Amino acid sequence: MIDEETRAHIRYLFYAEHWKVGTIARELMLHPDTVRHAIETDRFANTTKTLRPSMTDPYADFIRGVLAKHPRLRATRIFQMIQDRGYRGSVVQVRRFVSCVRPTHKEAFLRLRTFLGEQGQVDWGSFGNVPVGRAQRQLSCFVTTLSYSRALYFEFFFDQQMENFLRGHVNAFEAWNGLPRILLYDNLRSVVLERRGSEIHFNPRLVELSSHYHFSARPCQVNAGNQKGRVERVIRYIRESFFAARPWTTLEDLNRQARQWRDQVAHARPWPGGDPRTVAEVFAEEQPRLLPLPAHRFDTDLSVPVRSRKTIYVRFDHNDYSIPPAAVGRQLVLVASGTTIRILDGSQEVARHRRTYDSRQQVLDPAHQEELLKEKRKALGSTRGSRLSQAVPESEAFLDAAFNLGESARRQTNQLLHLLDLYGARELRAAICEALARKTPRVSSVQFILNQRRRASKRQAPSPVDLSRHPELEHISVTPHNLETYDALTQDPDAPEDE
Repeated sequence: MIDEETRAHIRYLFYAEHWKVGTIARELMLHPDTVRHAIETDRFANTTKTLRPSMTDPYADFIRGVLAKHPRLRATRIFQMIQDRGYRGSVVQVRRFVSCVRPTHKEAFLRLRTFLGEQGQVDWGSFGNVPVGRAQRQLSCFVTTLSYSRALYFEFFFDQQMENFLRGHVNAFEAWNGLPRILLYDNLRSVVLERRGSEIHFNPRLVELSSHYHFSARPCQVNAGNQKGRVERVIRYIRESFFAARPWTTLEDLNRQARQWRDQVAHARPWPGGDPRTVAEVFAEEQPRLLPLPAHRFDTDLSVPVRSRKTIYVRFDHNDYSIPPAAVGRQLVLVASGTTIRILDGSQEVARHRRTYDSRQQVLDPAHQEELLKEKRKALGSTRGSRLSQAVPESEAFLDAAFNLGESARRQTNQLLHLLDLYGARELRAAICEALARKTPRVSSVQFILNQRRRASKRQAPSPVDLSRHPELEHISVTPHNLETYDALTQDPDAPEDE
């Protein structure tokens, strides 16, 4: 409603200044319908319209009679019927006429009345797609409300999978510290697998949940969403009052704001039962009538078998999570909660990671990588080239320089290993460093330098025993002889024993 001064100003701008309705509404920050109501434009509207003749006019009584007997008959079928009777017009005109004269019947409903703690209603709400890194995730809201007090619980997830559906139930029950005796659902796949008349095949996981918490699951009739109208109105309330134009950064941040809004706004609203109390006050009355929670929480985690054949990663939900190298190639079980990824080998947990909802990410535990590198270093140390590089690190630069001069890297490595066995790591390292300083990266230069250092220190050249032709002698074991037997050869046999 606007005051009389604003109404007079609107009429002045329209009739005296000849401003348009949209211009007035924009300048005065009013709705265009408010401006039209103020200037009374309805009395200028042409209410008498000249009706032009239509090709369906001769068949009007026939169409009305058919619709009276068959009110749900499609316009295309009526079009075929009047074509047989001489109609030569378009099906579009028939559709327009049928939509105007088809008899309508609005279904009447009774007001739902429930007892305290008797019933709750559950549904999903879709809130579009949101980017998470390189991924596009479907933002969905699990919503449930108590039919009597209208106390609600809602939580946002990145999909509508069965695990999130169960997780929403469990979190709602714990938030209420109880649960109603009956939960009313739509015919979604998480509830109903198959339906034939009144016979229903429920989802086994929902049956497990209802058995654990002792409630009865009841789907609505097909195409009868009005039977759970209270949760439908709550979803619209959340969409318009909470989610619209609300900034948020992460899913945890959005759910934190949701809990705060629920307690401060949704539960503080007047109770729609004709009582001056708030929803929170009525819920305090209803809560003692709810079913108590069981001793143990229902397990809602998703368990899937996984295996890594070559790398230290297993894949789940478009992302890779690391495992210890010892677990590669073994059959494992990945257990996913809303925030955590656990990887089990039998009953033993071998890895734990924070769950990511991005796409094509590698979530790595540094301990797994370090363990793999240790194994690689051990394997690397068992090769000929690695033994040389570990004993003399400067040999890598020496071999690179020799290779650039056209020398064979393999032949140079073998010759350096031979020198390493003859002279030791300390002498070989000094000779290689001197050869690099002289810019003569060849084994012949290293051999020359080693000989020079030997002569300078007046040492004999080492001459190792060559056992290449008799390798069996390398591991021979010789028992030393008792040297006391040689003393008997120098003694006089006629001498007294004391001597």
